[in-house]
Amino acid sequence: MTREDKSLAIQELKEKFSKAQFFYVTDSSTLTVEQVNQFRRKCFEQGIEMQVVKNKLAIKALQSLEAERGFEPLYAAFEGPSSILFTDTAATPARLIKEFRETHERPILKAAYIDTAVYSGDEQLKLLVALKTKFELIGDVIMLLQSPASNLVSALNSGGQKIAGIVKALEERASA
Repeated sequence: MTREDKSLAIQELKEKFSKAQFFYVTDSSTLTVEQVNQFRRKCFEQGIEMQVVKNKLAIKALQSLEAERGFEPLYAAFEGPSSILFTDTAATPARLIKEFRETHERPILKAAYIDTAVYSGDEQLKLLVALKTKFELIGDVIMLLQSPASNLVSALNSGGQKIAGIVKALEERASA
């Protein structure tokens, strides 16, 4: 790889890292070519971009953005074979990795960058799978907002029946 190729690769990675809110660093080294292609296909179907990277180039790209994003804890993840999963949703790659590992031993999660938080190690996969998407969170908020309103409507409806019953009882007493 020539110097120009390296600087071009660093620039491309720098652009991707600067735009990405979420990305995962994985190791899929023991997978066969067919298995890697299968994993790439699943990534593509879910809107995840998988890119195999040279560790030194990825670290240099991250270092050029260090002041903005705090990538330093990720440097240790770039040892041995590395691939990066760029995504727009935080939990999708974790769910895909978990699903793929039901039948394969890899990819292994080295690290994940989620909105300035760094999750290091494969043991973090369970936590990352549990993250909710933006739409799931919006649904939860809407449900929470609807709950008090529906309780109020129920109370008003039942209260109306109680008032009608009291009026009817008073009316019967007065006529008796």
